[in-house]
Amino acid sequence: MPTSAPVLHDDIFNSAAVRNARAVDDALREMAPVVKLERENITMLARYQHVSEGLKDWQAFSSRSRPWHDPNSVRPEILLVDDPPRHTAVRPVIASALSPKALAKMATAFNADADALVRELKERSGEVIDVVTAISRPFVYKVLPDLLGLPQEGRENLTAFGHMVWATLGPQNEMFAEAMENVGPVIEWVEECCNRENLDPEGLGMQMFLAADRGQITQDEAKLLVGILLSAAADTTVMTLSTAMRAFSLFPDQYQKLRSDPALARSAFEESLRWDSPSRMAGRITTREVDIDGYRIPAGERCGLMFAAANRDPRKWPDPDRFDIGRDLRGHIGWGYGIHACVGRVLALLEADALLGALIRHIERFEPAGEPEPWMTTIGHGPSKLPMRIHAVAH
Repeated sequence: MPTSAPVLHDDIFNSAAVRNARAVDDALREMAPVVKLERENITMLARYQHVSEGLKDWQAFSSRSRPWHDPNSVRPEILLVDDPPRHTAVRPVIASALSPKALAKMATAFNADADALVRELKERSGEVIDVVTAISRPFVYKVLPDLLGLPQEGRENLTAFGHMVWATLGPQNEMFAEAMENVGPVIEWVEECCNRENLDPEGLGMQMFLAADRGQITQDEAKLLVGILLSAAADTTVMTLSTAMRAFSLFPDQYQKLRSDPALARSAFEESLRWDSPSRMAGRITTREVDIDGYRIPAGERCGLMFAAANRDPRKWPDPDRFDIGRDLRGHIGWGYGIHACVGRVLALLEADALLGALIRHIERFEPAGEPEPWMTTIGHGPSKLPMRIHAVAH
């Protein structure tokens, strides 16, 4: 007979745990194939095999409810909290708008924006800069709203909006309360900028409303899809690009390998996703009893499928703490897996092509200049500040 999961009494979502998330998550993974968090009353899977299988099996691990799920939260309630058939009806709309063919024309604009940003930074060669606020965030926070066709006014709210949205994915602890302080103006801005009349007619956001005009989705769903694009596509890319630069400073041989072969840019981005994933976990709820290596997860149990720990599972990845852009990355779950795999993958890779391409042209090397300051949110993961010296290519 299957046995119940061992119980962990620690709080893995408090500020101390967030500051040490890699070690905390990896320790949970090694504790057992299935671990029950007493404090949160949820069950965690953190080994690669079980996380990847759970992500694929949406019939057993449903997205319709999840740990701490609040249907009235500020996060747009669509796509990520849907199973088929609703998910099947909505996803093709956004997938079509984000297809390689649809986005191909944006590559030129992305490349120009990235090149201009990095050329300007070359003037600060040898100085200590925060690469999050000087490179990755300004790049993503320009090209994404430009792509969506959002108004210029109010874009300074993007940081607070992203922090707020990610806070809703975790427990309502002190970090949640901090993220929700004075959010009224931010929510008001998002509501306004995602309205049809405020979008550029040529932007990707308008494509959601045109799909509604064709009867593929409702007008309300169109607005929600613009909001989910804004919330889901920004900070994950910022964190992954920032993490890549951190890895370049810690593994300089890998950066030089990339500079020698720029075609490896996407491999570098994918390895950054694996090496230190921007999301610690995805929430699910079981629709039936599930047996994992002899451990019983009852039906109706809220679960956490731990991306980051699974992507560092030594059972799957040789030398998992090494950043290696030549690694065989097939099967990594930095994009998620199954029907909920990241619909914005093509967009993120185009952004990576542009920014990493500009970096290898203009920056000879990255040098650590202090410890990263973690993004203080329970589920999102990455540096909020990353001090580094950049050394420009001599011409």
